Amino acid sequence: MTFTRASDDSPAYIGGSDIESRIRVAELLDRYLVSLDQQVLDADWAAALFTPDAVVAFPISRHEGLAGMAEYHATALSAFAATMHLGSPAVVEVHDDTATLLANLMSTHVPHGAQEDACQLFVTGTSVHGRARHTPLGWRLSELDFRLVWSQGIPPGRA
Repeated sequence: MTFTRASDDSPAYIGGSDIESRIRVAELLDRYLVSLDQQVLDADWAAALFTPDAVVAFPISRHEGLAGMAEYHATALSAFAATMHLGSPAVVEVHDDTATLLANLMSTHVPHGAQEDACQLFVTGTSVHGRARHTPLGWRLSELDFRLVWSQGIPPGRA
């Protein structure tokens, strides 16, 4: 078993099992989801998670490329006073220096000015399909595709 250190301090497994790579790719999705709720989104955040040519696609919009990725997410989240993204464990398959991932996600969105009334919440269940690549800086997400399965409530601007 041989490990090397990538510049992001994450071990890159060379030869043998791909368990370490699967863990690293799943951690990318976890960090992404948690960071959305913390809303600390800047260029460093985007570079630590995405490849330069990354694509993020939601049911209502999409963004391509690392440039503007943080602003895209910040703008989308600005419609809400708070959010909570709860993801299932990701199923990750690694093929050399690329990986695919699949997870389920429940997202709760609290509109600005919402009272403590659950009826005002906008909640979604989505299926997350993604891809990642191993880069000189470690694993990075190259694609995230959020597919709406169900929703409850009314999103802002549609009332």
